[in-house]
Amino acid sequence: MKTMAPAYMTAIGTQSSAATIPVTLRQAKKTGASERVTDFTVPLFATIHLSGSTITLVSCSIGVMLMNGMDISLSSYFPFILMLGVTMIAAPGVPGGAVMAAVGLLSTMLGFDESMVALMIALYMAQDSFGTATNVTGDGALAMIVDRFTPKTEK
Repeated sequence: MKTMAPAYMTAIGTQSSAATIPVTLRQAKKTGASERVTDFTVPLFATIHLSGSTITLVSCSIGVMLMNGMDISLSSYFPFILMLGVTMIAAPGVPGGAVMAAVGLLSTMLGFDESMVALMIALYMAQDSFGTATNVTGDGALAMIVDRFTPKTEK
């Protein structure tokens, strides 16, 4: 966590995983992960928003559903979580990119109307910098994990 703090703070300021890539790369290399692994994984993971964005979208959507008196059951909500996970793999690394990628799922799978989607966008944007910071910190941790399972080869 201490090593990834500069990437975390940069992400809070930029709200963009893509804009934070140079700092995330530098810090991920300082964790002990090999340069070969970090050069591949960090840019890739900058477009995969599973940790921060998915958690935020799930929790905010549950809140919006509760505020609107909608029924929440695991059998109806679990498919949304699975599809959201797939969607977050391709979400753009720009401010608000993840929530905009999820708008279709919110409408079709959870039955959100325009006002509920607008509330989701507002809630997401209010905390986007912290979700992005979670994502880039996770990118450094994932680079370490991938490095551990990558065969060490001579160049």
